[in-house]
Amino acid sequence: MRFLIVRTDIRAVADGDIAAAWADGHRLRDETTTPEPRRQIVHAEDRDAALLLARALATVGAVRAGRQRVKVLPLSEPGLRQRPGRTGP
Repeated sequence: MRFLIVRTDIRAVADGDIAAAWADGHRLRDETTTPEPRRQIVHAEDRDAALLLARALATVGAVRAGRQRVKVLPLSEPGLRQRPGRTGP
């Protein structure tokens, strides 16, 4: 399985927004509608390589200071993804 390793900026959140999200039970950040700004993107062919690259990116000063984060996202295998309603190759 392939993986995507992304280093992103962390968006600042007001204390009032945190309290409102907690009280209403909804997500504070929704990456599907408003993703965090990306700083760096790397692809890896397997999980071990992805984790090794993520550890390397985590040594960046901004990540260590808490201004950025590193995410490891699994991608589907090439050729295995099909559109809904479609059968066969």
